[in-house]
Amino acid sequence: MDKSTILIVDDDKDINELLADLYGKYGYNVLCAGDGKAMFAILAENTVDLIVLDVMLPGDDGFALCRQLRSESNVPIIMLTAIGEDTDRIVGLEVGADDYIPKPFNPRELVARTKALLRRTQILNTPIMQDDDSDTLYFSGWCLDQATRRLVSPDEVEITLSAGEYNLLIAFIEHPRRVLSRDQLLEYTRNRSAGPFDRSIDIQVSRLRQKIEEDPKNPVIIKTVRGGGYMFTPAIEKSANV
Repeated sequence: MDKSTILIVDDDKDINELLADLYGKYGYNVLCAGDGKAMFAILAENTVDLIVLDVMLPGDDGFALCRQLRSESNVPIIMLTAIGEDTDRIVGLEVGADDYIPKPFNPRELVARTKALLRRTQILNTPIMQDDDSDTLYFSGWCLDQATRRLVSPDEVEITLSAGEYNLLIAFIEHPRRVLSRDQLLEYTRNRSAGPFDRSIDIQVSRLRQKIEEDPKNPVIIKTVRGGGYMFTPAIEKSANV
């Protein structure tokens, strides 16, 4: 049984009860909040492994709360959006959500998305590429310490990455100088295929470019390949931490 703690933030008590029962059946610890104030109060006193955050909330909406969370935490976030509202999904990803699911949702799909995101986060919290004992990676003057998940710029400024951004960067680093399609990137980062109008990878790439490109409008690290996808262009150097 998974003992991860999930915080549900929704002002609909029926949704909170439904999700609390659902996650409880899978062994998760569940906490519930009806608005942002209650959410931050819970976070101040509890360790939370994942947040399910509704867009429509009293006071600050889910977008504002997600943005605030991302300024101080990398906790994984799944946003609940109105069905058919592609704009909500796009904005949610832009402000730092790791995944989204539209209402009304299939409970089993939500649990599957939750398990996948928690599993990816747990993997990201441990060093990869251990076959050659390489904990620290270098590219284009950047330094990524996998053991601590610290990304440091050529100017020696530490850059904070969300779980989704880190996962995407690792996917690129593991496949340098290869054209990766959106479907491949979704498979590597979320274990699912892209829908016909799925822009989530494009948004994640845009967010990552904002953090690692000198000029995000003219990227040289992550290049767009017309009709193909994206290519991570730098050579990767590795060294073992002592």
